[in-house]
Amino acid sequence: VVLVVIGIGMTVWLIHRQNEEKIKQTLTDFVAKINERNYEEMYQKATAINMSQEDFITKNKNIYEGMDSSNITVQISKIEKQNNEYQIAYHEKMYTAAGEVEFDNTVIVVKEKGENKLKWSPSFIFPQLGENEKVRVSTIKAKRGDILDRNDKKLATDGMILSAGIVPGKLGENKEQNIAKIAELTGVSEEYINQQLQASWVKEDTFVPIKKLTQSNTVVKEALLQVPGIMVNTEEGRVYPLGKEAGHLIGYVQDINAEELAEKEGKGYHTNSVIGKSGLEKAYEETLRGIDGTEIYITDANGNKLSEIKKQSKKEGQNVKLTIDASLQTKIYQQMEKDKGFFVVMQPITGELLALVSTPTFDSNDFVVGMTTKQWEELNHDSNQPLYNRFIQKYCPGSTFKPITGAIGLTTGKIDANEDFGYTGTSWQKDSSWGNYQVTTLTGYKGAKNLLNGIIHSDNIYFAQTALKIGADSLVENLHKLGFNENIEFPLTLAKSQYASQNGNQIQGETKLADSGYGQGSILVNPIHMASIYSAFANGGSMIKPYLEYDESKAQSNQRGEIFKPDVFSSEVANTIKEALIQVVENKEGTANDMKINGTTIAGKTGTAELKASSEDTNSGTLGWFDCFTVNRADGNDWLIVSMVENVQDNQDGGSHYLIKKIRTLF
Repeated sequence: VVLVVIGIGMTVWLIHRQNEEKIKQTLTDFVAKINERNYEEMYQKATAINMSQEDFITKNKNIYEGMDSSNITVQISKIEKQNNEYQIAYHEKMYTAAGEVEFDNTVIVVKEKGENKLKWSPSFIFPQLGENEKVRVSTIKAKRGDILDRNDKKLATDGMILSAGIVPGKLGENKEQNIAKIAELTGVSEEYINQQLQASWVKEDTFVPIKKLTQSNTVVKEALLQVPGIMVNTEEGRVYPLGKEAGHLIGYVQDINAEELAEKEGKGYHTNSVIGKSGLEKAYEETLRGIDGTEIYITDANGNKLSEIKKQSKKEGQNVKLTIDASLQTKIYQQMEKDKGFFVVMQPITGELLALVSTPTFDSNDFVVGMTTKQWEELNHDSNQPLYNRFIQKYCPGSTFKPITGAIGLTTGKIDANEDFGYTGTSWQKDSSWGNYQVTTLTGYKGAKNLLNGIIHSDNIYFAQTALKIGADSLVENLHKLGFNENIEFPLTLAKSQYASQNGNQIQGETKLADSGYGQGSILVNPIHMASIYSAFANGGSMIKPYLEYDESKAQSNQRGEIFKPDVFSSEVANTIKEALIQVVENKEGTANDMKINGTTIAGKTGTAELKASSEDTNSGTLGWFDCFTVNRADGNDWLIVSMVENVQDNQDGGSHYLIKKIRTLF
């Protein structure tokens, strides 16, 4: 008898436990539907609702989405059975635009037609929410920080943009023709315009936004205002005063997308937030972004505030001041806007980056106001690659690499600066084992085949022989000391400079080693890294770390900046290379003699890089380089310039001399 009683008791207990689990599941399933924004199924899983399905969906949608709720969870603390009902006590947490909200609440679960349903009332959303009361969300906009140049000129700021829209009741009798004209002027499809006009909230006198425009786009604005029904308002937006002149450097912001919002959950972003998408706007997002102030509260039917749910004070974004000189940035862009190439200008002693230009480029303002599909397709498929940021990539440096080979040769003791290698002619090979392969140089010259003449005349043969004397292992070891195959700390991600094929760590074979000596082979260098290497020739052998954030104390003292790689060359070696580079400009036979400017001492190196896949390749382009730095300018404002232009094979000036003409205009 005892066993029977125990068995019955156990069965009753198991049934009770199963019922409780089902009751718990009713609540957790309902909360899951809120997280999924599935308000229709919420309605189906609830009972005793004192409103229509349409009103229920509207109310829940407006409240939950209005306060940007997400990640709603419940922790059940107690279940009590009362007749045929179960009362659940639980603790709820949710993330909102104002931060995390949590509260204790209770809800009733009943069985209706064999299915467990939740007895819903507005107090389920918040315990203090009554039948005729409303949840309000008030946002206090925080300002995004400005990006400034070294002279406090704004490169990115919160300003005003134009919003072109339609007032439906004023489109007139020729409604279809007017919509077609608006579509033509804005680049927005007629289908999109009609969809906007047919939205449920639109009335005859409603302003329906169609297209944002920059303040400077006066031509389109004036043309639009001639069309009946058009109204142009102003609204707040991100503004980029330099536009194309600093597109790749500054980047742009846009509305946050769902993936980014999920990734940034808990960090103060909401569905109406903007976020840095590229360039420094993205790199300095955490510094620049403002966190909007948000208050969630309950009002009565007349709008009177009854209670506060959650309040978060706004936090203004911080400004970022750069070492960039906007005036210099603009001058360089104007020189390069029709070319494919880049300019890096750095102060060689301090490491301050004064200009970073990549062309062709884009106008950051266009991304903020929004591009049409046609505009985006044109930009994305342009063969000139305006979206490609060239100064963060890596390229074959050609002859601008020769001073580096020479400096390594001197440092390792493998060459003597005055040694005459003694060859003649404009082609050379080590021996017959090279087969048909020969190193060629452009022009012959009289005089010793030594380091100075090799640099002055940009002699490929001299530097091919130097590389062979250094040896592959020693060259690789010393390139590592210069930062090759290494990530450089920088706000933007820079491509790693390399000396071997992708992911390789060896220079394969004598001919590849010889080619590496004059900047061909598999040598690829990032332009900003190249500026750092050349800075070692300007200041006695240590590589300066390039930097972008302005530092008042550093700028005023004009003292040597942070060292990236100390003593990569001795001061003697650095000065030997520097003096040779000065002669490239000063000497009448120097390859950059056209860069000579009276009253200014300039050390420089020309370079032409052939992008041939083989000796038979005639289709690949040629890069023109010119790297230079001023020496002890009277005003103390020395520049180190690394510049490149693509596809110079058909340029009568040659790439380097084409660049020299542009650089001379900067002085």
